[in-house]
Amino acid sequence: MIDVYHLRNDLDGLRKAILRKKFECDLDELVELDQKRRDAISAAEKARAGQKATNDEMSKLAKGSQEFLAKVAEMKEMAAKVKELEAVAKGADEDFKEAFMSLPNIPHESVPDGKGEEDNQTLSTWGDIEGDFPNSIPHYDISWFDQMIDFPRGVKVTGAGFPFYLGEMSQLVRALINFFLEEASVNGYVEVHSPILVNAASATATGQLPDKEGQMYLDQNEEIYLIPTAEVPVTNFYRDEILTPDQLPVKRCAYTPCFRREAGSWGKDVRGLNRLHQFDKVELVKWTHPDQSFDELEKLRNDAEGLLQKLGLPYRVLLICSGDIGFPHSKQYDLEVWAAGQKRWLEVSSCSNFTDFQARRANIRFRGEDGKPHPVHTLNGSALAIPRVLAAILENNLQVDGTVKIPECLKKWFPKDSIGG
Repeated sequence: MIDVYHLRNDLDGLRKAILRKKFECDLDELVELDQKRRDAISAAEKARAGQKATNDEMSKLAKGSQEFLAKVAEMKEMAAKVKELEAVAKGADEDFKEAFMSLPNIPHESVPDGKGEEDNQTLSTWGDIEGDFPNSIPHYDISWFDQMIDFPRGVKVTGAGFPFYLGEMSQLVRALINFFLEEASVNGYVEVHSPILVNAASATATGQLPDKEGQMYLDQNEEIYLIPTAEVPVTNFYRDEILTPDQLPVKRCAYTPCFRREAGSWGKDVRGLNRLHQFDKVELVKWTHPDQSFDELEKLRNDAEGLLQKLGLPYRVLLICSGDIGFPHSKQYDLEVWAAGQKRWLEVSSCSNFTDFQARRANIRFRGEDGKPHPVHTLNGSALAIPRVLAAILENNLQVDGTVKIPECLKKWFPKDSIGG
């Protein structure tokens, strides 16, 4: 949720900012709802003040007197009127808040203009994508792939996009998770073991609702959602709380399974490990002082990049344009790893600054120098998503004998030189 100041004092600026994004909003209607809400609240407050004044007058009259009884009748009428006006004010407030929650975050000035992913900017690349990958083929075409990652049985047990990892492949997944968590700890993130189900209030606070409701799995009996990312439960850890300035920045990391319906995905985008409905991921989350959040975003991105460098996987950094960043995002970087077998880039991380957007929805604040509470800025980034990292390892490290060489940084948890063959 943005600061209502933008709506009331800089409508033209807000209109231009939202036009930079792909989301459509009727700001004129929102202004009308805001004015209706303010008028209704003012009328209710005026009626309550009149009720209080009448009550004060009545307290000075002799009980049972004609004047007292007249005031009693007047008070009954005023009480009914106050109740009516309060109901109108409550309804107007709810109507405004519902509409206001549909506004996306404002893109940061450093975000390039653009209509879609074709306008994203490549900031940097690391590694040699033109390097020596003579044996590389798509991971799903490796001869032993189906013996270690079983999709058909996953379909039988659950449905498409829910594979089984078997034997050494399961151990390799666990090695990646352990590596990501240990590196996060070295970089100052405190590990959290979080719930993987959240209520609607939590999903609304981080901006998954109402924007991405169709991509989330819902338990309709309990009205709780399977998480699409650990960002949702971890960010809500401090919901409705006030932090002290010396706590900031707070840095947390969490490993969770993640669940996304991915409706509408098809073709090569969903082959093998490219796009799953359940996958493992380590998430980094920060709560920061507003003055430091964009510096902290660069540090967050560097933390995620460091993992790919240690794994020896070529990657590129994209600065996401205004038409492609998400509903709650102010600025977003995507890290895409090079999958040599498919000869394509695969997104493995998004590192984002949400400024005060999530904090306002979640009511997460810190005590400023003026002694008053102010919204923090929230950030998060994947470090990293397992399936596509695994796909890149399999494709880029495929040897002539059919085995896949294991990156040195994983040997602590997977003490073998290779897998498969």
